[in-house]
Amino acid sequence: MNVNATRLTDRSAVITGGASGIGRATARRLAAEGARVVIADIDPTSGEQAAVEVGGMFVKVDVRNQEEVENAFAECQRAYGSVDIAFNNAGISPADDASILDTGIEAWRKVQEVNLTSVYYCCKAALPYMLEQGKGSIINTASFVAVMGAATSQISYSASKGGVLAMTRELGVEFARRGVRINALCPGPVNTPLLKELFAKDPEKAERRLVHVPMGRFAEPEELAAAVAFLASDDSSFMTASTFLVDGGIAGAYVTPQ
Repeated sequence: MNVNATRLTDRSAVITGGASGIGRATARRLAAEGARVVIADIDPTSGEQAAVEVGGMFVKVDVRNQEEVENAFAECQRAYGSVDIAFNNAGISPADDASILDTGIEAWRKVQEVNLTSVYYCCKAALPYMLEQGKGSIINTASFVAVMGAATSQISYSASKGGVLAMTRELGVEFARRGVRINALCPGPVNTPLLKELFAKDPEKAERRLVHVPMGRFAEPEELAAAVAFLASDDSSFMTASTFLVDGGIAGAYVTPQ
């Protein structure tokens, strides 16, 4: 891991879903580059552990609750004096979100609330601090399925990530001249607990996903964390409203050689 220990010095970051997976790997990476980190997560046990690991703070947040989201950013401001980075990353991919023919409206709504509405809440909460400062970086987790159809349908998940991508573009354009950059991270399949649980139940589904990845493997969370650190830093100073694909070549492939 190539870490610049000073790139994010004196910057404060709020990471939703920071207790596990990409969020936790990103907390480690941002802290290693000098950032002060707020772990915003619904799980107090792993959230506290993650905060201790990176020398940061934990705030319990259900991202479906606007007041709790606002509190996480307020706590960051109170503790560290600024809100410089928002990694809006919390998301779910439940088994009952499948083909539109099989997915009920309650399953649809739950995924939309966690994956899309929460990003709206987070951006709405972070932006006033960043606009007052005249600077900031927001990174919203979308997905490669926001730009192409999924091999295995998850209708609400795909729709939610498309919404995140469209919202990110609009916000990135709106605030480009006010010092706040807003980009969408679009991962391919990542080797996280969420994916492992999903595929442990259905190895055939895992194989269908893997065959479409030109690199022939899933990403590691640390690889996505490195991308977030780049987008959070001044190294990406001329990037906003972008679709930042970190997908092992999926979106560029027509046929994957065997």
